[in-house]
Amino acid sequence: QVQLVESGGGLGQSGGSLRLSCSASGSTSFISAMGWYRQPPGKQRELVASITSAGVTNYADSVQGRFSISTDNAKKAVYLQLNSRKPEDTGIYFCNAVWSFLLTTRDYWGQGTQVTVSS
Repeated sequence: QVQLVESGGGLGQSGGSLRLSCSASGSTSFISAMGWYRQPPGKQRELVASITSAGVTNYADSVQGRFSISTDNAKKAVYLQLNSRKPEDTGIYFCNAVWSFLLTTRDYWGQGTQVTVSS
């Protein structure tokens, strides 16, 4: 089992910056990748950014160049730096961890943190 707890959401104006944090606990040794997803109002959840245990990152086209994902392996944490925010970045942001051991792969999710960007 992996437990994920997000923090850092809030309300801000367009163009501003924000940093989201996600702390992992439990069976973290077998986490192969972590990421951030978001769910805009009335829409489906979508990938924002991900990072593998090897440090390979992947970003949605809509946030490329504005957002940055990073990890702190010692603290078992993943961060998302949101710069140059836009109103369309509004949504609930969820932390995700991919847990892999032998032939078993599981997805774990945090409870989500609200990010609201006003124009």
